[in-house]
Amino acid sequence: VQVVESGGGLVQPGGSLRLSCTASGRILSIYAMGWSRQAPGKERELVATISKSGTPNYIDSVRGRFTISRDNAKNTVYLQMDSLKPEDTAVYYCNAEIFSLNGRRDYWGQGTQVTVSS
Repeated sequence: VQVVESGGGLVQPGGSLRLSCTASGRILSIYAMGWSRQAPGKERELVATISKSGTPNYIDSVRGRFTISRDNAKNTVYLQMDSLKPEDTAVYYCNAEIFSLNGRRDYWGQGTQVTVSS
C-alpha cells in the first residue's frame, strides 16, 4: 500500500492551491483520511480530516479557508486551500486509515511543500 501526495508549490498570499493524495495497492477499504502539516521548527499538526462517509473536521486556523473532500472511487483525498497566508507555509502530509491484506493501520505520504510568500 502506498499513499502519494501532489499539488504543492509556491503561491502568493491570498492565493489558492489544491493538494491531492491517492492511495494504491491491495486495499480492501479506506476509513478516515486527513491532512497534517509541519512548519520549520514546529511540531506536526493535524489540519483536516474526513470520514469515510464524508464528514469533515478542521482546526480553527484553517476553517473557512480550507476544504477537504474525497473521492472513494479513486481512493483520493483533496485539500483545497484558499486565502492562503504565510503562516500556512509547511510540508503537508496526507494520511489514510486503510484496511488491507496486512490488516488495518495508518499510512502516511512523503509530504509536499507548500510555500506562501510574495
